[in-house]
Amino acid sequence: MRLKTEINVFASLPHMERGVAKVLGGDPKGNNFLYTNGKSVIIRNIENPAIADVYTEHPHQVIVAKYAPSGFYIASGDVSGKIRIWDTTQKEHLLKYEYQPFGGKIKDIAWTEDSKRVAVVGEGVCVCVCGAVFLWDSGSSVGEIVGHSKIINSVDIKQTRPYRLVTGSDDNCTTFLEGPPFKFKCTISDHSRFVNCVRFSPDGNRYASAGADGQIFLYEGKTGEKLGSLGGEKAHDGGIYAVSWSPDSTQLISASGDKTVKLWDVGSGTAVTTFNLGSDVLDQQLGCLWQKNHLLSVSLSGYINYLDRSNPDRPLRTIKGHTKSIQCLTVHKTDGRSSIYSASHDGHINILHGENEGFVRKGHSNLVSRMAVDESGRLVTCSMDDTVRYTDLSKREYSASDVVKMDMQPKCVSVGPGGLAVTVCIGQLVLLKDKKKLFTLDSLGYEPEAAAVHPGGGAVAVGGADGKVRLYSVQGNTLKDDGKVLEVQGPVTDMSYSPDGAFLAVTDEKKVITVFTVADGYTEKSEFYGHHAKVVCLSWSPDNEHFATGGMDMMVYVWTASDPDKRIKIPDAHRLHHVSGLAWLNPNTLVTTSHDACVKQWNLKN
Repeated sequence: MRLKTEINVFASLPHMERGVAKVLGGDPKGNNFLYTNGKSVIIRNIENPAIADVYTEHPHQVIVAKYAPSGFYIASGDVSGKIRIWDTTQKEHLLKYEYQPFGGKIKDIAWTEDSKRVAVVGEGVCVCVCGAVFLWDSGSSVGEIVGHSKIINSVDIKQTRPYRLVTGSDDNCTTFLEGPPFKFKCTISDHSRFVNCVRFSPDGNRYASAGADGQIFLYEGKTGEKLGSLGGEKAHDGGIYAVSWSPDSTQLISASGDKTVKLWDVGSGTAVTTFNLGSDVLDQQLGCLWQKNHLLSVSLSGYINYLDRSNPDRPLRTIKGHTKSIQCLTVHKTDGRSSIYSASHDGHINILHGENEGFVRKGHSNLVSRMAVDESGRLVTCSMDDTVRYTDLSKREYSASDVVKMDMQPKCVSVGPGGLAVTVCIGQLVLLKDKKKLFTLDSLGYEPEAAAVHPGGGAVAVGGADGKVRLYSVQGNTLKDDGKVLEVQGPVTDMSYSPDGAFLAVTDEKKVITVFTVADGYTEKSEFYGHHAKVVCLSWSPDNEHFATGGMDMMVYVWTASDPDKRIKIPDAHRLHHVSGLAWLNPNTLVTTSHDACVKQWNLKN
């Protein structure tokens, strides 16, 4: 078996915060859009967002990324104040330059139209240094951004000569600068609350400023003279977080906390269309982008909406997925088609079935630590909200009657035949059947970490923090300790029986995978070495011959059970993020998840 290629990246959604604008960037040709999540910059094809590329070279959380007008480079800024300028034409995205214009979070970036100068603004260590303008290839200053008394949220540069630069700040003001070198000309105090976004029209004749006061003001692009406002007294009922101009500079869209996006005719100052995106707090609109004929907005939930001008109450499509780190996953096949189920740090469970989907109603309220599908087609999940949930996959709907409350916080759940499930909680083991607790075993004398139910249903293996695996029997409605203890190298992190029940594989904190042969009473064992850090997850292939492991070393290994030296190594499976989950779609396709909130598929060939 060998690695053929990484065949699919199912990218994360943007990282969102309530009350904080999200900047979406677009490439100059109109083919891609980009945003940030964690330490990653995600580039997606606008026609087919399933085509995605992920840049993960920032050591800190990335806030904003913008294409250079040439399209050859992207500048991205992080919370530490670092700016990385990197190549877009090569798959490796080679770093061209790295600068630190100031210490503190970078919130927005703008380029001049010749791709030679870059302006950045954000939260400096002191309010006197919250922005900088410099040459892209040397870092030499080409002006000074001054005139604000608080952090600067937004910056833009006029894309026609003579250049002008405008900024918007938490001090309720915008500043207007002429250049280069850019020099302060005036401060404009029309807004009564924070200014969240400033944007020049593509033709440079006007610029718009939008604020938390629900107002959008228009100004002359060359002089900064006020031209008027959109929508009369107020453009939106809530704060406005973003605006984006049409390519012909005659219209713009605005995204607001009132859960709407509005399309404005700039000449008349009136709203042509109001897009209603929902009624839930997660439907607040925190970002928008006008790219070619596509109108995009991003909700507080992280969902990306493709707006439909002919049907403003229903988007053409909504891109769903994860915004937080993924903790676990499983795969289930129905009617010949496989679906990937992944669960994240915030309790959200995503269904990947061609496109990303979710379950209806409210599910887990906290991190989902483990999931599995039982033979009745129910997704069994355990969470840090102290519950185990059974969700019918045919209905894809959460129900209050499908929740089993645990006495202690669950860490792991494993399912067996006949509706059987074993949940590992802090200090106890719980045997469940058909959504009911049958038996609880506590005062164990060790701390259980993981469990695996034998496919035959009669045996349960439990791995402990003491580096031992204990075997139990299911007898009626109880669990009975068999008195058999298996030794592994360190505290157990995960374990699983092969689908045919012939092998038990155990991973531990000491970077070792131990495989026991079940038929001879677990006496024969093989040890597998290769990981450079703690191994955290494993999954058996449907062929019973191979299994995959993922670790905190960002490595994935595919092992051959009969030969510890025969293996496939997938280095940097999720670069700079450790692997959190593994599952097999089929004997030749492996799925991996990670704390980068992305799902990846790998094609393996014999």
